[in-house]
Amino acid sequence: MRLLGSLTSPYVRKARIALAEKRIEYTLELDDPWDENSRVPDANPLGKVPVLVLDDNSTLFDSRVIVEFLDSVSPISRLIPAGNREKIEVKRWEALADGVLDAAVAVALERRRPAEQISEAVVERQMDRIERGVAVMARDLGEKPWCTGHAFTLADIACGVALGYLDFRLGAFDWRVLHANLAKLAAKLAERPSFADTVPTETEPATSLMHE
Repeated sequence: MRLLGSLTSPYVRKARIALAEKRIEYTLELDDPWDENSRVPDANPLGKVPVLVLDDNSTLFDSRVIVEFLDSVSPISRLIPAGNREKIEVKRWEALADGVLDAAVAVALERRRPAEQISEAVVERQMDRIERGVAVMARDLGEKPWCTGHAFTLADIACGVALGYLDFRLGAFDWRVLHANLAKLAAKLAERPSFADTVPTETEPATSLMHE
């Protein structure tokens, strides 16, 4: 398998963490969809990463589709429960965390615009979504050791990636002060090799933000 993506994209990071947790061998191929020589549009007509290229050269795109596929090909470290009720709970967490990510990317993009073009109304609206989303994550986590109870699942990956991206791009939003239980979860996740090995760093050109 090959994974096309960037080191800063949180959606790519989610797929990389899932691959590590499932112990699936793959090759990471760095690619910027905004580059005129990018291979991404050929693999994903939407021109977004991540893209998973399978051994038969067929492709999967969208991190949610990729992670669900990965969980189905290996019994190791089941990330999505088999039971329908439990599965829906995990997928709800993923949708919430991805929604926070979408809003955070929108804020980061808006703040990259020239100062005179930045819309504070757009920033305020997206920050409101982030704050409400993180507050619901904290509420639903409560005092549980993991997002859905006593087992590590995709819910924890999605939540941890979202919180990590807030640190990476929106460091001024101190969610740890507001939500101690999320801070505790994030610290526990940071100890897992899959998270520690995929922490984003600003090593790519500024255009990389455009496909996060």
